[in-house]
Formats: sequence, C-alpha cells, structure tokens
Amino acid sequence: MKIALDAMGGDFAPEAAVEGAILAAKTLPETTKLVLVGQQPIIQSILDNHGFSSPTIEIVHASEVIEMGEHPTKALSQKPNSSIAVGFQLLKGGQVAAFSSAGNTGAMHVGAMFSVKTIEGVMRPAITGFSPQVDGSYSVILDVGANADCKPEVLQQFAEIGSVYARYIFNIENPRVGLMNLGEEEQKGTLVTQAAYQLLKINSKINFIGNIEGRDLFVNKADVIVCDGFTGNVILKMAESIYELLKERHIYDPFFDKLNYEAVGGSPILGVNGNVVIGHGVSTPLAIKNMVLLSEKMAVSGIFTKIKEALTS
Repeated sequence: MKIALDAMGGDFAPEAAVEGAILAAKTLPETTKLVLVGQQPIIQSILDNHGFSSPTIEIVHASEVIEMGEHPTKALSQKPNSSIAVGFQLLKGGQVAAFSSAGNTGAMHVGAMFSVKTIEGVMRPAITGFSPQVDGSYSVILDVGANADCKPEVLQQFAEIGSVYARYIFNIENPRVGLMNLGEEEQKGTLVTQAAYQLLKINSKINFIGNIEGRDLFVNKADVIVCDGFTGNVILKMAESIYELLKERHIYDPFFDKLNYEAVGGSPILGVNGNVVIGHGVSTPLAIKNMVLLSEKMAVSGIFTKIKEALTS
C-alpha cells in the first residue's frame, strides 16, 4: 500500500512535512510506503540533513506549489504540476490509496471533487472533525467547514456518512447520531434543523437520539454530531482556542490535550471516491505524522467504498 503526502503543503513546509513523514515512516507497517509529492531536490535535501534513508519513502517530483492564499480553482487549473494536483493524479490513477496535505484547504476540496469526484448520490462532501469525549473516545462531527449552508436533506446524509465512518474507523456497532441545536426539544432550532430532525427521526439507516446542545459536545452523548459547516467550524476553532488558552497558562490535562489539532492531525473529506485528508495550515511534524497515520487507517478500512455501499443499499 502507498500513502501520498503533499510535502510542499502548510505554513512550515517543506521542512515540517518531511520531518512529519519521517516520524510516520517509523510507525507505519513495513508493507506501507509513503510517497512524498513535491520538489524532489528540496525534499531529498531535508531527508539527507536528517540522515534518513529508507525504502519506505519515495519521492514523486512536482515542480509547482499552490500557495495558501491562492484561489483554489484558478490555482489547480494554472498549476497542473503542483504538488496538490499531482497528488490527486496519483490518487485518481490508483497509484496511492490515500492523499493528504496541510496546504490550501480550498484547493484540496476542489481537487477532490474534480479528480476522484463525488460519490454518486452524495449531495455535498463534508469535511469531518473529531470531538474528544470524557471516556477517552472520539465523536465524529460533520460538517466542519465545507458547507456553510445546508439543506435538511444534506444534514440527513451527513448523519448517514458519519455513521459509516464511526462504525468502520472507531468500531462503534450502532453509532448514536445527535443533531447539534440550541435545545433538546424537537421543535427547537431554525427551520432547517427542525426539518432535518423530522428526516432523521424516521431514517432507519441511523440511530438518531435527537437534538444535542453545545454542552453535550464532550460528554459522550453522541458518536456522530451533525451540523452545517458554519456551526461545525466555529465549534472546531473554539475547541482549539481552549487548548491554546490552557497551554498559555501552563495547565495540562490528558483530556484537554486532545483538543490540540496535532492529536488527530487532519480532517477527512467524506463523500468522495478516495481517501483524502486535509491538515491544519500550521501543522507541525507531529500533526503531519498523525495526519499520515489517519490516512493509512482510512485506506486500510476502505472507508470510502463502505460509504458508497451504504448510500446505495
């Protein structure tokens, strides 16, 4: 199996990306090879500086780089030899089982939709986050940024997609689905969440437990948390800020340490025909390592095929 990583993506790339790849290579199974996509001379120089040489890492040259502030669609069309474009070419061609990057989020999202493309029947692919729970587990939360506005039918599909992910990645047999809202009562919320509630409660594919509130985020009330991308992104960024505030005050706790973006490493794009993970722009080597390991776990599970099967059954 081969896992591809954009070595040029992120605010601290390529150094942080390559250093993270080295950390990941020491953890991945011997049967898994890590493919670094980017400017070959620079990548090789960093590997040499770290004295790292292993058959588990190979380099695929990509001469161009999509910068963090570039327009995603324009950049992908104008830079066909960028590390992101080449990474998606490898994924589309089946040469790698997963592709991850801490680079331009928009370019990764657009690249996924126009290369490996959306799974038939998926209305809106979702960027997925993870919420740590007090019992040591994680809940899946989607969407966390791809779709600021969602129709009720889209939220219902997020519930189905998130349930498949929780079942096959977190090994939860019958994941509990909660709709993020401003109250537990069925009639609470916006017109969209009220309509979504009616769809979710009669959906036999999921284990819907009803509305949940912000205070339920970490207390193991739901395994899958459904919300629009606007709400999900606010939740995600707020959780990250809590970790940073505690760190500044030298307060450390195993639970709150899981709010650190480095702990998981990245956010999968679910609903496309491939395993794609987006990392934080400020990803450190540790975050890159965990992003690669998440990509490998998704590839081993065959999660996107599981989602495809679930939506067509």
